[in-house]
Amino acid sequence: MSALRSTVANYAPFIGLRYSFSRKRNRFTSVIALVSMLGMVLGVASLIVVLSVMNGFAGELRGRILSLVAHGYVEGGPGGITQWREVLERIAAQPGVIAVSPYISDKVILRSTRNLQGAVLTAIDPQLERGVSRIAQAMVAGDLDSLEAGAFNVVLGATLARILAVQPGDEVEVTVPRLTVTPLGVFPRTKRLRVSGLFEVGAQPDVHQAYVSLATGQKLLGTPGAVDGLQVKTRDLFAAPQIMAALAEHLPADYRVRNWSQTQGSLFRAVKLEKLMVSLLLLSVVAVAAFNIVSTLVMSVAEKRRDIAVLRTMGARARGIMLIFIAHGLGLATVGISGGALLGVLLATYIAPITAFGEQVLGVKLFDPSVYFISELPARLQWSDVSAVVLAALSLSLLATLYPAWRAARVAPAEVLRYE
Repeated sequence: MSALRSTVANYAPFIGLRYSFSRKRNRFTSVIALVSMLGMVLGVASLIVVLSVMNGFAGELRGRILSLVAHGYVEGGPGGITQWREVLERIAAQPGVIAVSPYISDKVILRSTRNLQGAVLTAIDPQLERGVSRIAQAMVAGDLDSLEAGAFNVVLGATLARILAVQPGDEVEVTVPRLTVTPLGVFPRTKRLRVSGLFEVGAQPDVHQAYVSLATGQKLLGTPGAVDGLQVKTRDLFAAPQIMAALAEHLPADYRVRNWSQTQGSLFRAVKLEKLMVSLLLLSVVAVAAFNIVSTLVMSVAEKRRDIAVLRTMGARARGIMLIFIAHGLGLATVGISGGALLGVLLATYIAPITAFGEQVLGVKLFDPSVYFISELPARLQWSDVSAVVLAALSLSLLATLYPAWRAARVAPAEVLRYE
C-alpha cells in the first residue's frame, strides 16, 4: 500500500499536466483556461516591454545629461578657490581621479536682437574640460577651442541658440548678477559676446547652458585669479560617491565636496521610482491573469470529483491530490508565462523598427526630436528584469493554485462514489 501511495504521489505532476492539456475537458472550462493563459501572455509581455523601455529612457537620460556633468565637484568658500592650480594638482594625484578642470558658473540673462532667455553661464578651460565632459564631441557648429581664440566668445546650446535666433558669428548681450558703479549710478554689468559655436546633446543642457573661456568668465563674474570650484572625473561613474568621499579627507574643511548623485541624483531617483510604480501597476495585470487560474481550477475540481474519489480509494493522500492540481494550474501558467516572456523579449529587442514601421504606415511621427530630444523609442532589455517578471508571475500563479488544490484535497470519496 505504501508503494502504491508513493507511486501516485510521484505521478501527481504527470496527472496534473494531463488535466491541463487534455482535449476532453468541458468546453467552457477550456475557454476560461485559454483566457487565463492569454491574460498571462499579455501581462508578462507588456511588463517586460515597459521595463525595457524605461531602462532605455534612463540610459538615454544618463548618457545625454551626464555627458556634460562631471562625476564630482570641489567647491571653495565665498571667495572661491584662489590657489586653484595647486588644489587641482593635489586632487589629480588622488586614487581614482583621472581628470580635473576648473569652472566658474552663474545664472545670467542672454539677449539677442529678437529675444531674451535665462541661462547658466559657465567659464571653463577648453583643454582641461575635454578630460571631464564630452562637450567637445557634442559640438555641432564651431569648435570648443574657439573660446580661447578671441576674447568674449561664447558657445551656446543648440536649442538656446534657436530660442535667441542666433547663429555662429552673431552677437548676444549677457547681463550678469553683478553691479557696476559709475558716476551716473549703479548699473547691472552687461557685455556683448560673439557666438563662436553650438553644441547639442539632446537634453536639457541644450536649452539653458552657455560656455565662455575661464579668462572671460573671471572678467565678467568678478573673480580675478579665482574659480568657483573644480570638476572631477573619476575612473567609474558609479564609484564617484566613494572616491569623492575619500577625496574630501585630503582637502581643507571649508571646501565642499559633492558628486553627481547629489547634483543630478533626484532626477534619476524619480525615474527609478517611476519604473517601480509602473512595474507594480502592470504586475496587477499579471495578478489578475494568475488568479483567473482559480476559476479554471475550481471548475476543474468540480469536473474531476470522480477521478479524485478513485485516486483516494487507491491510496492517494490529500497531499498527492493537492500536488496534482497545483501541477495542473502551474502547467497552464507556465505556458502563458513562457509565451509572454518570448513575446516580450522579441518586442523589446525590435521595438525601434516596429515603431518606425507603425509611424510609416500611419503617417505620423510619434517622437518629434525637437520636443522629446529623441527620434525613436529607446529600449534596453535586461535579463534580470525578465527573470524578475517570470519569477513574480510564477509566484502569483502558485498562490492562485493553493485554494483550489486544497478544495480538491478535501473532496470526500465516499460521498462522490455513493451516487456512481
